[in-house]
Amino acid sequence: MSKERAIRNLRLCSKDCLCLFVCPTGATDTETGQIDFDKCIGCGACSKACPAGAISMVPYEYPKEQPKDDEVIEKLKFIIESKVDQEQLANYIIKNSNNEGEKFLAKIISKANRLILEDLYRESGYMLPQSKKTKEFLNQLLEKDTTNNEVINKLLNLLNFND
Repeated sequence: MSKERAIRNLRLCSKDCLCLFVCPTGATDTETGQIDFDKCIGCGACSKACPAGAISMVPYEYPKEQPKDDEVIEKLKFIIESKVDQEQLANYIIKNSNNEGEKFLAKIISKANRLILEDLYRESGYMLPQSKKTKEFLNQLLEKDTTNNEVINKLLNLLNFND
């Protein structure tokens, strides 16, 4: 079994569906946007074929989050807030501009900021599924959201937290 599996970023998916034709196990499903982890063998064919770059290969086991000084965390939060503001401004331009050139540039800026944001969140430890922050977040959801307790508890039981 491979040490990686494919994931699809639905925000980037262009529905060109080349992944369907190259996946040797039929793990990709464009109707739901999901990739079946039970079928995925981690070959990476779908990731290489995806013209939108929406499919990435991720490890089954993430490394333990590296400790960070409080000052570094505060700077990351500041940069993240700035990138959120930039993405929102770009999205406002996309929605409200009549100039196709402006819209095109705003789409590029929005997408770039989204990708940078995802990297910054990962670096901050908020997107590592096995991190302490993820466990704390899921436990907070359990306290606030009673409608999804079954799903949240399933995630808490499935993830191997490494902190």
